[in-house]
Amino acid sequence: MLIAQTEGVSVEELRIIAGGQCKSDDDECGNGDCPTVYATPEPGMLAIQGYDVTHPTPDGESVVLIPESILKEAARAQGWF
Repeated sequence: MLIAQTEGVSVEELRIIAGGQCKSDDDECGNGDCPTVYATPEPGMLAIQGYDVTHPTPDGESVVLIPESILKEAARAQGWF
């Protein structure tokens, strides 16, 4: 589950559009809570949960890795293709 808050968006306002909880028999990430793409109430903004990447970023930002398949699933869910 996403713990941190984005600019004024609470965890309760996030809606899973791709990825999320893994089934017990299909847990590729090994912890039951896989990379996820969330819709937010902020127009044009998505929240991403992924694997941490060590990369310099401005305060309040981070870089994460997510499987390409999750990003494609999110694009389909948003009607982008």
